[in-house]
Amino acid sequence: MSKKVLVAYASKSGATAGIAEAIGTELRAHNHVVDVLDVNQVKDITPYDAVVLGSAIYIRRWRREAVRFLRHHVDELRARQVWLFHSGPVGPDKDEEQTMPPAVRHLAHEIGATPAVTFPGSLDPDTAKGFLARHMATGDLAGDSRDWTVIRAWATDINAALEATERSTWHRPPTPTPTRPAGHFLG
Repeated sequence: MSKKVLVAYASKSGATAGIAEAIGTELRAHNHVVDVLDVNQVKDITPYDAVVLGSAIYIRRWRREAVRFLRHHVDELRARQVWLFHSGPVGPDKDEEQTMPPAVRHLAHEIGATPAVTFPGSLDPDTAKGFLARHMATGDLAGDSRDWTVIRAWATDINAALEATERSTWHRPPTPTPTRPAGHFLG
């Protein structure tokens, strides 16, 4: 059975948005109904069974709008399966795992999400925004470091978890026991 999945992202130059689209495409290939949206476009998560949230990470910080999304939806996210990712590392250090910023780590714990997965990012001189990013995009950090095979494999793992949850009964509330009218005794 398919699930309705929100893949939300906060991207600065489009690399994280591209990763979110790839995740959405992979989940659709497994027959899930998927919306891929910028976090600023998400008004309500009620229709979704599961949420994947990604943020660009710069200098060990998530985009403000991604953190705001987690804070705003913390109660609703507790009732859903949630996966987090961040992207950003480029160049020689592109494969280094990035720790979650303290606020994100706290919110992930509060929601019950596993730690964010790190995906290498992309730094294109044509789309780099800000003095530092434009400067870095002229050196050995420039280029697209995203590994689409790894990204699709992670999305396939999300699908497996969604399917496993659908087949299991541990997450479903217990079936109510019929109540007997007051004064009715067995015997």
